[in-house]
Amino acid sequence: EVKLVEPGGGLVEPGGSLTLSCAALGFAFGSNTMAWVRQATGKGLEWVALINSGGIGSWYANSVKGRFTISRDDAKNTLYLQLNGLKTADAAMYYCATVGVSWDEYIDWGQGTQVTVSS
Repeated sequence: EVKLVEPGGGLVEPGGSLTLSCAALGFAFGSNTMAWVRQATGKGLEWVALINSGGIGSWYANSVKGRFTISRDDAKNTLYLQLNGLKTADAAMYYCATVGVSWDEYIDWGQGTQVTVSS
């Protein structure tokens, strides 16, 4: 059974930093392209970042480019998202997901972790 488990999240002041993690269980994590997707209250899903298998390439939404960093540790079957320079607009539920053949196709999802940005 595929499981993506996301501890972490929390409340951060504007300009602050946070690291999200996603533990992958039940599948060949290292062979999968992975993504972070977020959903703010009352809004639709927004793709945030993507990293390919092996971590050779990574891509970011314009809204987070230069502030967020996606990474993976295949030995630990874990995906990360480093969030720096947080803005109130970054407040959302963040989900990790496995990516299908089409990079806008998300197959398996974590349960989500809430990021709140407030002073």
